[in-house]
Amino acid sequence: MTIGTPPPLLPEIAAPRVTVVGVAADGWASLPERLRRVVLGADVVLGGRRHLAMLPEVAGQRREAWPSPLREGLPALLESAGGARVVALASGDPLVSGIGTTLLDLLGAGAVRVEPAVSSVALARARMGWPSERCAVVTLVGRDPRLLLRELAPGHRVLVLSSDARTPDAVAALLAGAGYGATVMTVLGDLGASTESRLAATADAWLASPPQDVPELHVLALELAGPPAYGLVAGLPDDAFENDGQLTKRDLRASALARLAPAPGQHLWDVGAGAGSVGIEWMRAHPTCRTTAVEADAGRAERVARNAGRLGVPGLRVVTGRAPGALDGLPAPDAVFVGGGATRPGVLEACLGALPPGGRLVVHGVTLETEVMLADAYRRHGGELTRLAVETTAQIGSFTGWTPSRTVTQWSLTVG
Repeated sequence: MTIGTPPPLLPEIAAPRVTVVGVAADGWASLPERLRRVVLGADVVLGGRRHLAMLPEVAGQRREAWPSPLREGLPALLESAGGARVVALASGDPLVSGIGTTLLDLLGAGAVRVEPAVSSVALARARMGWPSERCAVVTLVGRDPRLLLRELAPGHRVLVLSSDARTPDAVAALLAGAGYGATVMTVLGDLGASTESRLAATADAWLASPPQDVPELHVLALELAGPPAYGLVAGLPDDAFENDGQLTKRDLRASALARLAPAPGQHLWDVGAGAGSVGIEWMRAHPTCRTTAVEADAGRAERVARNAGRLGVPGLRVVTGRAPGALDGLPAPDAVFVGGGATRPGVLEACLGALPPGGRLVVHGVTLETEVMLADAYRRHGGELTRLAVETTAQIGSFTGWTPSRTVTQWSLTVG
């Protein structure tokens, strides 16, 4: 299953109705009477051990802690509840990086009712005095900390939902390594509880003397301070990507991405990925964009993964194999970029056949053979055929002249 793709819904016959109740940090005492009755009247209560321990005893009520690993164990646990009345307990707003999202993915909106408390994000914004429209939220709960790298920009404010007490250490190291060691990190612990705490230090200071009393439950507020970072508009500098020369260059990449048109939640196949630059920039366009990069050379495939992590999109999936065979079984794309191997028998047909109506295809070619093939594809399918020639300045003795790059033929098509 591709990262970011919700799992299939459980069969309707096995899906119980679930009420997800958000609980504030001060626990049972703060829960409204209406929701207390819902919890106490349930046949089955699911939750973390901390949440289950706070409940008063109810004769005959079944209580189950979340399985580990959660995603794999949850379907069987839900099916075992049958038609019972089920309550799931969660912290704060269950739809802010919480169990509510997972249950909706598994059961569908019709089988899940969510009763949120004030979210930790709302409390953190209130404590920091940060309006919601002036800060970003990144969840690192069970996720790769390198996701944060996509947000780097001087003066930017970010709230990080942490996995545990070790998250600030990982974030501090990440920031310092990216030249953002002057970033002020504020750990807001146990928000809304009587034990609420606040601890602040720069990333550099944190690394020099890591605090020992970081609470497990906290939100990390970052006031980013560092050099100008890469923007989110297509066309990152070529030297942003580790490469061996197999790289879609900056101007050509920007042209391709303009036609591929990344949109939230959509999936790209980057076929013949090389250094992975097109697929990486597709994912940088929006946090929910997904890419599967297909690369025949194992060394280059590893390089694609390294580039993706360093540029803040570690969730990019890399498939080592040669198209068209390597495309079999991949989640369907919304767009396809073919940067290499277009003349290989069956590649173009497989890519066209995988695209839904409205899907976009962009193919680059630099050889006469590829150009002839793309001209024929244009004749048969329509679309747009473009030749792109880029020249850059270079020294010629004591003078400056133009150095042409290899001309690229670009065929782009939106499937009707």
